[in-house]
Amino acid sequence: MIDENDFFREATLRICGSLDVEKALWQCLLYLKNIIPAYHLSLHLYDPGLGMVETVAYADLKAGRRVSIKNALPSRVRRALAQRRSTRIWHVETMGEYEGTREIARKLNILDSAGIIMDLVVERNFLGTLIVANDPSKAFTQKDVRLMNVLNQPFAIALANSMRYRELTSLKDMLADESRYFQNELRRLTGEEVIGSETGLRAVMQMVRQVAGLDSPVLVLGETGVGKELIAGAIHNFSSRRKGPLIRVNCGAIPETLMDSELFGHEKGAFTGAVSSKRGRFERSHGGTIFLDEIGELSPEAQVRLLRVLQEKEIERVGGTNSIKLDIRVIAATHRNLEELLAQGRFRQDLYFRLKVFPITIPPLRQRRDDIPALVHHFIHKKAREMKLGTVPNLAPGVIERLVSYDWPGNVRELENAVERALILGGSGLLEFDELEQNGLAGSNQSDVFSFDNPVKLDSVVADHIRKVLNHTSGKVHGDQGAAELLGINPSTLRHRMRRLGIPFGRKKSVDQ
Repeated sequence: MIDENDFFREATLRICGSLDVEKALWQCLLYLKNIIPAYHLSLHLYDPGLGMVETVAYADLKAGRRVSIKNALPSRVRRALAQRRSTRIWHVETMGEYEGTREIARKLNILDSAGIIMDLVVERNFLGTLIVANDPSKAFTQKDVRLMNVLNQPFAIALANSMRYRELTSLKDMLADESRYFQNELRRLTGEEVIGSETGLRAVMQMVRQVAGLDSPVLVLGETGVGKELIAGAIHNFSSRRKGPLIRVNCGAIPETLMDSELFGHEKGAFTGAVSSKRGRFERSHGGTIFLDEIGELSPEAQVRLLRVLQEKEIERVGGTNSIKLDIRVIAATHRNLEELLAQGRFRQDLYFRLKVFPITIPPLRQRRDDIPALVHHFIHKKAREMKLGTVPNLAPGVIERLVSYDWPGNVRELENAVERALILGGSGLLEFDELEQNGLAGSNQSDVFSFDNPVKLDSVVADHIRKVLNHTSGKVHGDQGAAELLGINPSTLRHRMRRLGIPFGRKKSVDQ
């Protein structure tokens, strides 16, 4: 005699003993075979829209297997299923003789077995069926059918959970694929060649390589538009975290009232409108890098919490009480003078020194004019692709000289916008950049305006002056009306100084051009 309560409890423990439905079926079968002559269990999901049944898992005495075997049901069987309103369990003498299971039995190699077929229903929704096949040498009895009927609900829930688990796995894989795609896109955008890495940005890139392999915070300084985000991307791509996320945050674009929630996340009910929990940017950066642009715009409260992140590597969501451990690398950037903000009491001193472990200052474009020709050609090709131009336009004669002599107060960003504007106006013809003269900008000499906020180094002033004289002499260094004569120095001395300042001349200059 079998106690049905014990039977239900023991079988249910095995059915619910694993998230892997094939393993759960196998564990249950190993228990059932001692009570009824079962040697095969299989779960089948019914799709009423397609009129098909899909075998999602089966188990024999050796193992359980997750599968996806689809079969179209005969029309008569589909009509019967459409009218079914109650759970049904029945016994068939031979699986191969019943048209509803014939194709399934052939593929599962149980054509000659007898079977118990049980409908699985959850909340009046017909999900599919369970098939129990016997050892052909032993027959099922009505007592076996009654015992299996006791397990209807656990098997129905197991099939429903399998459906949800499969859907979640599919969504997880899709999200992971999309995440990889977007991360690759971000790496492509930020990991493209740093123009000027061997000339005007050589010192910057040397510092990038020195710090990239560490987890130390980095503070990137420089005027608006110099490419701070590009340098942050280079640090991330050169680091061991390059396969992790690179999350960008423009601290100046987030309203102060939402700053904490955006950066650190919030729990459900933390404030009006928080209808669900939300991960913040720091949590999303786990295992990777977070780039905090315009760090000087952070509110005092956010500065305190950021300091804790840097010191303790943990956060608390708004409205939460549990600490969340993080594995992140922080890169901050600003175009503002943080020392002035310190004097005004608008930036915390302890945070400033915590961020300033390894500062990298990016020089403005007017201090690295040798990079301008390469940048112009890079942006012309990039924008021509984006605008789907059939051919890449050429520059009009003398344009490069005018672009190099302009001071570009908006730096690389302004240059990129100027190239795009020239492409729009010029189409596939020669690019003139006439708008610079029309706006009265080509002759500007803003670098001559002295400012203690951003003093120009003496070498930069000397290099700019030498370049202007070389432009005037068409590159001629010595001889009558050469640059050396105009500058009043020996040609050898001028060449030595040009070499030290990184100004090309002679054969090298012609190759570069």
